[in-house]
Amino acid sequence: MKHLRKVLALLLVAALCLCCFAACGEKKPTEPTEPADEAGTLKIGVIGPMTGGAALYGNAVKYGAQLAAKEINAAGGINGMQVEVNVQDDTHDAEKSVNAYNTLKDWGMQILVGTVTSTPCIAVQALCEQDNMFLLTPSATAVESIASPTAFRICFSDPNQGIASADYIASKGLATKIGVIYNSQDAYSSGIYAKFADEAAAKGLEIVAAEAFTEDAKQDFSVQLQKIKSAGAELVFLPIYATEAALILSQAASAGLDAKFFGCDGLDGVLNVENFDTTLAEGVMLLTPFAKDASDEATQNFVKAYLAEYNNDETYLIQFAADAYDCLYAVKAAAEKADIKADMSASEICDLLVPVMAEISIDGVTGAGITWSADGEPNKEPKGVIIEDGAYKAMD
Repeated sequence: MKHLRKVLALLLVAALCLCCFAACGEKKPTEPTEPADEAGTLKIGVIGPMTGGAALYGNAVKYGAQLAAKEINAAGGINGMQVEVNVQDDTHDAEKSVNAYNTLKDWGMQILVGTVTSTPCIAVQALCEQDNMFLLTPSATAVESIASPTAFRICFSDPNQGIASADYIASKGLATKIGVIYNSQDAYSSGIYAKFADEAAAKGLEIVAAEAFTEDAKQDFSVQLQKIKSAGAELVFLPIYATEAALILSQAASAGLDAKFFGCDGLDGVLNVENFDTTLAEGVMLLTPFAKDASDEATQNFVKAYLAEYNNDETYLIQFAADAYDCLYAVKAAAEKADIKADMSASEICDLLVPVMAEISIDGVTGAGITWSADGEPNKEPKGVIIEDGAYKAMD
């Protein structure tokens, strides 16, 4: 019996050894993983005025950027990476914009789409240069907004808008006597006016009254309007934002000023200003790369997607939303060409993106075949639109 127990014990040990050897030779099943998790996440920061007097533009940028990010992620991301957008409010204030930038840096921002308005962007682009952070602004038009070699824009610059506006007015024979109302404390407004004045003189246009206002005095424009009326202006050029433009149009009607009105991209959104009688905007003309009623396929597809995403709310469906939307797709094109990876630092990504920006081209909502020069400026054609029956319509 003792011998039998010994034999059984030996057989049991042998069986256990065979099991161990079998287990050692067996491959473990691969753990399932999501492709997006393998590629990681690309963190994109957005800075702009989500509250305050310029909130129309900031929120438009936010919605345009978020829509593009959702589409990009649904289509497989950028090099497999999912895009995460973090939006910070600067209330159109340079100091708050700097604070927002630092908040995004702490979050791990790798690319900045912003800032929305020019004066804050001038402050933030200096930090981007210092940190070697890639910046693509959808709508900051001041020349100084992209002074850093790491900064680009998708909108027209102030000089381009001022020159193009004067050329358009002259070439179309819209007027010869021009009045101007501009914000002398705003980089966007004063920058456009300076170039407009130079080009207007070169084109034989006479500026009969150039009236400035300041940030603390932009509610009552009666003095400026009276001077323009007395000077016999046939057209009033408004290189300003929509909120102030709505006030000027309302007060011009009360003052009995019979003149045409012409503006730049800042006027896009005047139909959305709260409590504004939009009939007063009839006939207002502006240069903008986007009009929601345009018949081209890119615009129609964008408008359809935007309305579907935001419950048919058109409040922020303006040029700034289209600019931001194009920004995300420009980032996608550049990042794919440069083979950006999620584990790269912001500085490493910037070093790769800056040179390829001069090599890419995108067919965006705000222009077909958009390219960039080495100084960060986009190449695309401006479009003239006129407000008729409460909508923007393309002009020849």
